[in-house]
Amino acid sequence: MKNLTLLVAATLLVGIGHFAFVLHAGHAEDAAKTGQDQQQKKQDQLLIAVQRICPMSGKKLGVMGDPVKTKIGEEELFLCCEECRNGKVNKDHLAAIHVNMAKAQGRCPVMNKAISENGPSTIVAGRTVYVCCAACKRKVQADPKVYLEKVDALYAASINAEKK
Repeated sequence: MKNLTLLVAATLLVGIGHFAFVLHAGHAEDAAKTGQDQQQKKQDQLLIAVQRICPMSGKKLGVMGDPVKTKIGEEELFLCCEECRNGKVNKDHLAAIHVNMAKAQGRCPVMNKAISENGPSTIVAGRTVYVCCAACKRKVQADPKVYLEKVDALYAASINAEKK
């Protein structure tokens, strides 16, 4: 009987230990997901600030509530409202968005040279990146994470300079 009691106690301890481990792992996953969600939200806010307007209505993003992320072709952009998902892209508004993005980026993320609004660009991970030449386009496509981080830094610097 004593051995049975010890066996039951040991089994309970192992079960409790396993439960605690799973619970801890779950909290770690939740914390990582929360961190990723916060990082994504911060990046979305940066992209919204750079894009400025809705490609459908031309309205300033944020005036109709939280902007809505969507995909237009290969590119991820924001709409002013859910209703615009059913609308048609206005070419002039889309062109203005690209001018806003190129102006905010300002420099090639590879060579740090000035870029032009009508210069070469590439879409990686749903984002348009402006470059100074075709060779830089290939470099961005080969290592998008590195160059998207540089573009985000250029965007942030542009927004901060505007605020001053």
